[in-house]
Amino acid sequence: MVRFDYTGKTVLVTGASAGIGNAMACAFRDAGAVVHATGTRPQSSYGTDLQGMVFHRCDVGSESDLQSLADAIPALDVLVNNAGMVLYKRQEFERPSFQRVLDVNLTGMMTLSGLLRPKLAASGQGSIVNLTSVTAFFGSRGNPAYGASKAAIVQLTKTLAVAWARDGIRVNAIAPGFVATEMTKVSQSGAINEGILQRTPLGRWGQPEDIAGAALFLASSQASFITGETITIDGGFASNI
Repeated sequence: MVRFDYTGKTVLVTGASAGIGNAMACAFRDAGAVVHATGTRPQSSYGTDLQGMVFHRCDVGSESDLQSLADAIPALDVLVNNAGMVLYKRQEFERPSFQRVLDVNLTGMMTLSGLLRPKLAASGQGSIVNLTSVTAFFGSRGNPAYGASKAAIVQLTKTLAVAWARDGIRVNAIAPGFVATEMTKVSQSGAINEGILQRTPLGRWGQPEDIAGAALFLASSQASFITGETITIDGGFASNI
């Protein structure tokens, strides 16, 4: 990943305290960027690698938190909208839970992108990378809010790519498949795990680092003519119907 040079660039990764977000934040940092990272708890409460990053405590479902975050970043080249949540045990079928997931996964993403649009435009080569999911493309039996929010992100990515192209801002998305993180721990054993592995042609779970490389590419000058696209990274899961 060091082949990408982000020296002199400023990158914000939301939800960078663990999992995919932390892997992406570390990759940008190791490529020379000044990285701003967010989490919902104090930095000291996380056991992940946040060294050398500017940490901001932020709930992306809170409009006031997002405004404070946007105000705290003087300039920006890359925004990675990674923060998200899922609620298990059919909680998302209840309206308050459904709304909370949409507020975090979708509305917060749009709000923060809008707040930071002027700074991304001022960079001359602004880039937004949104994190969606393969569940955007098929039914998510127990998680209607998560599935709906991730499907909406695919469309939002296309819309913002068209709307903000004249600002010099490219907008793309990554749709991870089953990646081994704390969020997916509930599925990493038993019959669910066996089913996932059987349907995944590459025969393994993804790792957060598998996603980080794509984020570096999409935000780089090597992808300067790519916008409005969603790249699926799932070991072939969605193709194996």
